Amino acid sequence: MIVCSCNVFSDGEVRACLNPGPDCPRTLAQVYRCLGCGPQCGRCATTIRSIMDETLARKHTCSADCETSCPLTQQANSNEPGQHQRSRSRSTRVGQ
Repeated sequence: MIVCSCNVFSDGEVRACLNPGPDCPRTLAQVYRCLGCGPQCGRCATTIRSIMDETLARKHTCSADCETSCPLTQQANSNEPGQHQRSRSRSTRVGQ
């Protein structure tokens, strides 16, 4: 299926550039660059983002090689509260 009629690329081409690992495109701009083009009218952006989310969720499994440098792993780790934050939030509840 053609996703972008301005640049004429398909959903298969978007999926093909989403290989797991540190070099995998994580933004729309990176996908366009990977496909050798740039955004034109922008109508395809939502569809590309949906394809990215679906494909990366299905394909991505961190290996020992990419585990520490992978942006998905780093993002997941940054979203977890640290030990200091957990203990501080508990002590706040106790004092109420």
